[in-house]
Amino acid sequence: MLCPKCHQPLDDGDESYICCANASLQWRCTDCAKVSEGFALPYGLCPHCGGKLAVVNPRDIEGGAALDAVRKAFEIELGGQAFYQRAAADSTDPILRDLFGRFAAMEQEHMQTLRRRYHARALDSGDEFKLELAAIFAGVPNRPTDPANLFRIAIGMEERAATFFDSCAQANLADAGTQQLYRELAAEEREHADLLRTEYARWRAGKPGLLRAGDELAS
Repeated sequence: MLCPKCHQPLDDGDESYICCANASLQWRCTDCAKVSEGFALPYGLCPHCGGKLAVVNPRDIEGGAALDAVRKAFEIELGGQAFYQRAAADSTDPILRDLFGRFAAMEQEHMQTLRRRYHARALDSGDEFKLELAAIFAGVPNRPTDPANLFRIAIGMEERAATFFDSCAQANLADAGTQQLYRELAAEEREHADLLRTEYARWRAGKPGLLRAGDELAS
């Protein structure tokens, strides 16, 4: 079965869905005034300075409230993926480099799930993502010279994402399909936070990580 709007294949099942194909907006940073374009940007922050974004063009896309929720989900997943990629690239510790690299792959799987579900084409965050943007989202001070701070930021990100997805599930009680998707996403984020806490504790104790090359991460 194909989506009547964008003609992409629909997932099996009778649950309702939201098509976000071609839903793109322009955003102006209220701090640096730089204009960015896209359906979603990492954490909904300016990719250049981390400032707050405001919509430039009118919101004339269908189902504004529902699309806002989907866009926020994309923002979180884009931000998580970009953070793990940058953390892996910047880390001088081979254990942390490997761990964050595999968490980046995990977030990429989540993005594929959202793209398949909602037919949206979110932009890649690219190589210019700043770790301080993730710190702002996680509510954790950014300390570039402290490797342990990468764990604290990552755990804070996953916890905040779980809280957001839980709130979306509660807001969609009348839509069983969408509610279930958000509940699954929230459960995944909580599991990721628990995995990170375990890895953090073992790293601090000088023990090898439980997640090794070839292991399967929850997705």
